[in-house]
Amino acid sequence: MSALAALASRIPGAVLDETSGLPLHVGNPMAEQRRLRAGALVLLPRDVLRLSGPDALPWLDSISSQAIAALADGASTESLVLSPEGRIEHALRLRRDGDALWVIVDAGSGDALEAWLTRMRFFKQVEIERPEAVVVGTAGEPAGPVAWRDGWPEVAPGGVRYGEATGEPWSWSESVLTPAEAEALEPERFVGTLAAEALRIAAGRPGLAEVDERSIPHELDWLATAVHLQKGCYRGQETIAKVHNLGAPPRRVVLLHLDGSQNAPVAAGDAVLAGDREVGAVTSAAIHDELGPIALAVVKRSAPADGDLIVRSAEGIDVAAGQQVLVPPSAGHANRPPRLPRLGAVKRPTRPDAPPA
Repeated sequence: MSALAALASRIPGAVLDETSGLPLHVGNPMAEQRRLRAGALVLLPRDVLRLSGPDALPWLDSISSQAIAALADGASTESLVLSPEGRIEHALRLRRDGDALWVIVDAGSGDALEAWLTRMRFFKQVEIERPEAVVVGTAGEPAGPVAWRDGWPEVAPGGVRYGEATGEPWSWSESVLTPAEAEALEPERFVGTLAAEALRIAAGRPGLAEVDERSIPHELDWLATAVHLQKGCYRGQETIAKVHNLGAPPRRVVLLHLDGSQNAPVAAGDAVLAGDREVGAVTSAAIHDELGPIALAVVKRSAPADGDLIVRSAEGIDVAAGQQVLVPPSAGHANRPPRLPRLGAVKRPTRPDAPPA
């Protein structure tokens, strides 16, 4: 049994997720959100890599979206690995600890990331390791000395935010623990992942749950914390610059406040409609202890931003959804040049007796 599974099995009252094996809740998901804000801990489904060597920081800087070559010891940031077309492939939570760079990613993506980094290493002096580790999250003080501290919703140097923060507070850290350090934690301190997910959704904090094969960072306001717009070249940078400066993201993330009167469960993948037109899909959903049922959804930029939407549940029930705009339809166009008159066009003189325009 892994250290993560062993710790999960000791948590009193834990109802385990069939996929991850981690506690979904420990009896009362609403109360667990309040406990989490007060400093309780949650086991997270994460993979961990450790990069070391003299070239580790400048090398990762050159192949990902964030400027990390000069990351200070003890500092945290995040970065994205993009496709050549600028689509999101990996989201990296980064913490520098002395000569090492800890990389935390969502569970299931560690193998693919490790394989890609190994192919990209070439002759750089970089060591890539996969240590056995347990990752513990909290809204309070970190559970260990090696902790990634989330900068959301503040805008990191070189970043830009299109929308406004939701107003729901978000303070978060993820600690990388050895099996022995995890074993020493008191099982009674833990709550379930449902509590953490509810707080994340309420804060409008993007994650891989909001990402599909077409996602670019602009759609999720991820330029705020994971992209440096003035750094050197990296894979996918052309799309980042072009969409930000001259274009607009084709989709945008919204926070939905759902009507709970019908008691219809809403889940990721449910269609989002504006009138009779399907405009997007739910990516994450939860029941918040103060806001009630909420969800994040990614919708078309053309979806009206000033009206309510509808979520059609898997059972075919239409659930009314108040829309809180996170990325406005006006996102992008940061340096779009003014339109010039067509070359060769002749401006006809106005007749003196012509009526005013």
